Amino acid sequence: MTVDACTLTLLYVVQHSDDLMRTLRAVSDSSNVAFVTPEATVFEAMLGGWESQQRSRGLRSTTIATRRRLILRLQEFSGRMPWEWNAQDVEEFISGPDQRLKSLSTMRHNHNAIKTFCAYLIDPNYDWVEICENQFGNHPVQVCLPWNTVAHKAQYEGSGKRRPLTFDEVETLFDTADAKVEELASSGKKGALAALRDSQIFKTAYAFGLRRNELAKLDLSDLHYNPEAKQWGRYAALHVRWGKAAGGGAPRRRTVLLVPEFDWWVPGMRQWVEQGRDRFDPGELDAIWVTERRTRISGGYLDRRFAELRAEAGLPEELTLHSLRHSYVTHLIEHGYADRFVQEQVGHQHSSTTSIYTSVSGDFKNRILAQALRKITEDEGQE
Repeated sequence: MTVDACTLTLLYVVQHSDDLMRTLRAVSDSSNVAFVTPEATVFEAMLGGWESQQRSRGLRSTTIATRRRLILRLQEFSGRMPWEWNAQDVEEFISGPDQRLKSLSTMRHNHNAIKTFCAYLIDPNYDWVEICENQFGNHPVQVCLPWNTVAHKAQYEGSGKRRPLTFDEVETLFDTADAKVEELASSGKKGALAALRDSQIFKTAYAFGLRRNELAKLDLSDLHYNPEAKQWGRYAALHVRWGKAAGGGAPRRRTVLLVPEFDWWVPGMRQWVEQGRDRFDPGELDAIWVTERRTRISGGYLDRRFAELRAEAGLPEELTLHSLRHSYVTHLIEHGYADRFVQEQVGHQHSSTTSIYTSVSGDFKNRILAQALRKITEDEGQE
């Protein structure tokens, strides 16, 4: 038996402890695979079984692969196999140089991945405890406990350094983007059409509060009508099909309505969709944002192009593409929209997440204060 064949056999019989034990003994006694240890083989079989379990739950392949790499790093860091792990191994790993600079939410996600793996190993529906006790005289335990893991006390754990753009900054950004289009078009230089596309991309990110991936994966079929806003036709709403997933599951969907304060977005979008896009000859590609090579625009390109546009506009480097989403939430609140409406528009599960995104401007606060003072003065005058 070759090493690869042995491994495949072990993965196949991962749920059959008797067969697995016999195979492990055969592996140990076979001179052809003497360098394949029972410990390494069982560990690989554990990972394979865990991956199958996650796939059966509908988790994304990227989530599964990320979790697998984390478990492999923990094993390498500790120098121990999962049935030898203890709480201290996790504590030293998470607080080690590889993890120290991670955000609080990333640390919590890492804790959850390790906790989930251990829960799978000790689940009585599987045979790993029995296999490990019979083969190694030890068994896996749960090493992620309430007192050594990051507690999820807040619904939002993102960085507070991100801030929204002010109204003036938004205007400066879009004026710079439009000026670039006019400059290239009037000079006859190549790139005017791409500049028009990029300008509309960033306006769409702001007008609907979209994340980068949501923005990049928009299709023509995602343009929707709204019976309450017939004047905007098919540009009255966007159907977002690639929203941020929860718990490694499928992308969440939502429909984002265009609000009257952002109706300036419609003419530019109509121009791109009905006149500009077809000049790239996209063929059967349904993507709204197509490239000169007839492909969908990438998320990496959006980040790079935003950074270039931000620099051209002379705006602070702390602003990112995601800042447009923060701006959308903040400005909707300033326009007087209800918190619940804003929460539904941006696809937040919890209102506390939306509140973290909100950072109303000083001008808005001053207007509210002035209104309150004026009301007090009027009431006193009537007494």
